[in-house]
Formats: sequence, C-alpha cells, structure tokens
Amino acid sequence: MADLAQARAAKEHLRATLDGRSDVRGIGITASGDGYGLQVNLERGSADGVPPRVDGVDVRVRVVGTIHASA
Repeated sequence: MADLAQARAAKEHLRATLDGRSDVRGIGITASGDGYGLQVNLERGSADGVPPRVDGVDVRVRVVGTIHASA
C-alpha cells in the first residue's frame, strides 16, 4: 500500500495524464486498506485511458454523472 506522500505525488502525475479529458469531474486521494489510493470521478462510464496504477498507487474509477451546484 502507498503512503500519503506517494499518493500525493501520484495524484499530480495522474492529473497531468488525464489533463484535457472533458469527462473527468475530480481526482482525489482515498483510504485503501492500510494505505492510500487514488479515485477518478467521471461524468460518464468509460474508464478507457485511465491507468489502473500510477507510480505504484492503485487507481479506482467511479462514474458520478453530472455534478450540479446545490444551494
């Protein structure tokens, strides 16, 4: 499992990899077992082009749909 520093560094690499994809709604760090992983939130359902691991850190994809502001 990755520690928090590894996850933070991998998050920046993943952000650069996915830059320009219009379906990405967020990239975050999530607890995973006894360490940390990354989560990519997508608007629609295709994980094509999202790597399963970045710098040894696991990547999970979640389809969240369209995000709307709430009041």
